[in-house]
Amino acid sequence: MSEDRDDNAEQDTQLGAVRRFAADLADTVGLARRLVARGVAVDLTGLEQQVGLLCAKTLDLPPEQGRRMRPDLIALDADVGQLARALAAARPPDN
Repeated sequence: MSEDRDDNAEQDTQLGAVRRFAADLADTVGLARRLVARGVAVDLTGLEQQVGLLCAKTLDLPPEQGRRMRPDLIALDADVGQLARALAAARPPDN
């Protein structure tokens, strides 16, 4: 029984860590979007790799916990979409 509780605690810890990672990425994307809206240039080097790492970490979770990450991933996707639109709007027109 103690082993089952240890496994559940470890899995909850893994889920919590992945959720915190997703929240940190969402914060980064949100900050970048706000900076772009103010006309500040942002360096997004590494963002794609971090999103890939988040996806890999989510896939490493047990299926039930991975499914619990779905709302976080959908929200992050929406945040990245907003950032992409802000970047497109801030780009000077081609002449």
